[in-house]
Amino acid sequence: MASSRIILKVLLSLCVWSFVIIGLFKMHGTNLVSQEYSAVPLSGRILLQKDILRYAETTSTTTDRFDPSEILVDNRTAMDDDQLVRDVESRIPSLPIAYWSKNKNFRQQKSNTCAKYPSIFELEFNNIYWQTMRTTNGTFQLFGAYYDIRKTSRIGPTVRILGMIDRIQPTVKTYCQFWFDGQKEPFIVKTFEYKYIWYNKWGNYKQGIYQPYLIACQIPKPFHGVVPSSVSMVEKECDTATNNLRVIYNRPPDDQKKGFAVCVKGLDFLYDDLSVRLIEWIEMLNILGADKIYFYNLQVHPNITKVLSHYEQEGKVQVIPLTLPGGQPNVPGFQHLYLTKKTNHKRQNEVIPYNDCLYKNLYLYKYIALLDIDEVIMPKGNFVLWSELMEKVVPESLKIKPEGYNSYNFRNVYFLDDQQHEHGWHKDSPKYMHMLQHVHRAKNYTKPNQYVKCFHDPERVLTLHNHFPLACLGGVCKSYPVNTTDAQLQHYRADCVNTLKKSCEEYRENSVEDKTIWKYKDELIRRTFRTLDTLGFFKRPIGYSNGNGAIGSTTHSSER
Repeated sequence: MASSRIILKVLLSLCVWSFVIIGLFKMHGTNLVSQEYSAVPLSGRILLQKDILRYAETTSTTTDRFDPSEILVDNRTAMDDDQLVRDVESRIPSLPIAYWSKNKNFRQQKSNTCAKYPSIFELEFNNIYWQTMRTTNGTFQLFGAYYDIRKTSRIGPTVRILGMIDRIQPTVKTYCQFWFDGQKEPFIVKTFEYKYIWYNKWGNYKQGIYQPYLIACQIPKPFHGVVPSSVSMVEKECDTATNNLRVIYNRPPDDQKKGFAVCVKGLDFLYDDLSVRLIEWIEMLNILGADKIYFYNLQVHPNITKVLSHYEQEGKVQVIPLTLPGGQPNVPGFQHLYLTKKTNHKRQNEVIPYNDCLYKNLYLYKYIALLDIDEVIMPKGNFVLWSELMEKVVPESLKIKPEGYNSYNFRNVYFLDDQQHEHGWHKDSPKYMHMLQHVHRAKNYTKPNQYVKCFHDPERVLTLHNHFPLACLGGVCKSYPVNTTDAQLQHYRADCVNTLKKSCEEYRENSVEDKTIWKYKDELIRRTFRTLDTLGFFKRPIGYSNGNGAIGSTTHSSER
């Protein structure tokens, strides 16, 4: 009996302690046996028990097991004001934030001027990169301001402001408030002109649609030789402006210009992975002598972003983010649909990056070319580099017009996709190299001055369009046609442009072989393969990785 009572007491004690332990776990929100666990057959619970115990170990809050420094988060210290200013300036080059930061206390002091320096926090921004001025007759969306002291300009030192106005032939009187370093008060001048960067016969010539303009404000004589820190536009000279643009003046320290810059309009390839073709194109232009390629970026595929970032790190390209101003869409996908369906709006918006690229590089390069990523200005004959080509072209042009030309244009010829497909692949070139594979072109060039591309002389042109200058300094624009025996514009497309649909069959039916590009073949293959390999575009054997895998890459290295 005594032993039975002892056993009973032990059992009761175990029950009590079991309830206490279960209660403690309930208080701490721990469910020892989950519903998923209870539903598992007995034969599988042994493995799950090991997982539960392992989970309990890894969620321990003890600090002797895990070091917080092993967690991969950004542990950089917060930026100070100076660092923030530099970061913002790199993101929005047109914002004079560095000047404002240096002079904000000085600018807050009372002065006798009627115009107040606008705080950067009181500016009206539009779609990130634009600043707004509203007037009694139209709204201005301003993109950039540039210092122009070219000798061929008849109006002397000038600040030119690039933007869009929702008016045709704007009549509203406006003023420019120039802000100079060390000056408490602005110097205010009347706007000199609104230069329309479009022809009304091209369409969209309607009030209420944003139109591209280059606005000029002359710098007053007392300040000739001094670059304004920033400029604001207002309707009444004493208004506090809602815009303030840093005046851009990029000039090499030694005043020695480089040779060639290439400008590429806003990239709109959100759904098209053109990354491999883009690599071939960039490498081709580098071989030809492009010192730098300036890409304006709307929306692109992640692989294109990867390619551009790589070349930007190498210093071969610069990528400038871009949006559409006003109420135009900037949502990915919707923007692409808008630009596809609203062709004239697309063309008018393209004028802005072209001319921004021109004015940022006025004093940096001898020539500026506006090219699409399916176009190459190709030297022919014994010429290899663009510089060699122009050493022949310029003297020849001066024999005809001693005062010189504003630009030098190259005839367009189509290398259509299906012209090559009929002839098969070339075994000594990788299949992924589109231009090297496509060496059959239309026999006939498009007509002179149609769909041409140019080398522009930045000392002589005022505004640029895709194909030629719209306005020039010193009078009417004159463009020299480069002989097709010396060079041509090779245009790689699936089809002709819409306006040439009727002629396209003729181009297809009458083709010739043109292997001009093959004189660069070995070097182009080597460079392109190296970049593709570096960025991880080739499929690898299982277990191999270089840490740079591209999204959705599909090319085998064996195709080389």
